[in-house]
Amino acid sequence: MTTPSKPLTRLLTDPVGAVPGLSLPPGSLVIETNGGPWPEPLLWVADEVAAPGTWAEYLPARYAGLRPVLLQDEAGLEEWWDGQLDPGMVSDPDVHRAEEVLEDLWRSAASETEDDEDDEDAGETIAPFTGSWPGLASPGRTAADPEVTAADVAQALVGHSLMSPRIALVPVGRAADLPAAIGWSGPVNYEHDVARLCAVLRSWEDRFHVRVIALSYARLDLSVAAPPRTLEEALAVAAEHFAFCPDNIWQGYESIREYAEDALVGKAHWTFWWD
Repeated sequence: MTTPSKPLTRLLTDPVGAVPGLSLPPGSLVIETNGGPWPEPLLWVADEVAAPGTWAEYLPARYAGLRPVLLQDEAGLEEWWDGQLDPGMVSDPDVHRAEEVLEDLWRSAASETEDDEDDEDAGETIAPFTGSWPGLASPGRTAADPEVTAADVAQALVGHSLMSPRIALVPVGRAADLPAAIGWSGPVNYEHDVARLCAVLRSWEDRFHVRVIALSYARLDLSVAAPPRTLEEALAVAAEHFAFCPDNIWQGYESIREYAEDALVGKAHWTFWWD
């Protein structure tokens, strides 16, 4: 077995030296089991369920090359993060461009919507847009410090929509790359290569100051420090969300317009769920 990555090694052997002031509770490494004869450690995860303020407590770990994330254990089992994470299945986010990915996904989702014979109002679902890709939304205006916003969103999620999350630390340079770094396969029914979605997350990180807060079996939670402030701005962002995760609209809203107005204007939390 190979030696754990340097950030994880130091975290385990000298947590105070790696991150001054960090108190590491009981936990363990999650090992990649599908990548070959010498599996790599992917992340460290705490044994106990996280408290509301736990995410913020572990944010300083980023100075040691580690990013905190909440892993939600929906079924009371650890199967999805202990044996089903496989970074060997994904490419490198560096090789993808966010707009190209979104344009490709938009065309696919819009076409599937328009071809739905059971939906008489298919055209209304994507209105005011058509099958043509509308392009990237303009960057948002920062409303708060991204890390403070992230901590606030994490605190609001724990014990509410996330009932049993564990805090995990992942050796990754930027939060947007977390899903690809651990080989998360939550959107696999829609997108097989999560690195393509990470390219979009990078773009959102740059334009809207998002942070990856939590991963579940098929759910992704983000904090947003520069959300759209008007319906017009939100519509442009909603088009990207429809491409990124059509189920957000298909399974919860009548239209992109309704989604933009209800879920995006001024909202510091974006969540995605793939059926």
